[in-house]
Amino acid sequence: MNFEVFSERDEQTLDALISGVRSYNFEKAGPETSKPLSVICRDECGSLIGGIAGKTIYRQFLIDVLWVDKGWRRTGLGRKLMEMAEIEARARGCLAAQVDTLSFQAPGFYEKLGFETIGKVSGIPESPERHFLLKRYEEPNEV
Repeated sequence: MNFEVFSERDEQTLDALISGVRSYNFEKAGPETSKPLSVICRDECGSLIGGIAGKTIYRQFLIDVLWVDKGWRRTGLGRKLMEMAEIEARARGCLAAQVDTLSFQAPGFYEKLGFETIGKVSGIPESPERHFLLKRYEEPNEV
C-alpha cells in the first residue's frame, strides 16, 4: 500500500472518493443524488451582498454556507435568504434542514428560525465551540 498526504485540493481524487461514497449510499438508501440549492442577493450595483448554498438529498436540506455582507447584517436579509431556500427545499420534499456553525457565528440566528442544537463540540484549545443544528419540517398533507 502507498499513502499520500496532500495540501491542495485534488478534484480528480475528490470525485473518485465521492463516487465511492455515492455507490455505497445507493446500496443502503437508494439511488438519490444531491441537488445544489443556492439563493443569492445582489445590491442595485450588482454586488453580491449575501447568499446561502447547500444541497438537498434524502429529504434533507444540508446547508454549507450562509453569508451576509457586514453592511447588510441585522436588516432581515439573512432571514429572507433562509426563508427562500427553505421554501425551495420543502418544494423538493425535504423534511429537515441541517447546519453547523461556530459559536461566534450564528447559532442564535438559526435558533430564532426554529433550529434546535442537537450537538456541540467544545473544549478544543484555541478553537471556537461548534454547534450542530437541525430543523424539522412538518410532513406535507397528503391530497
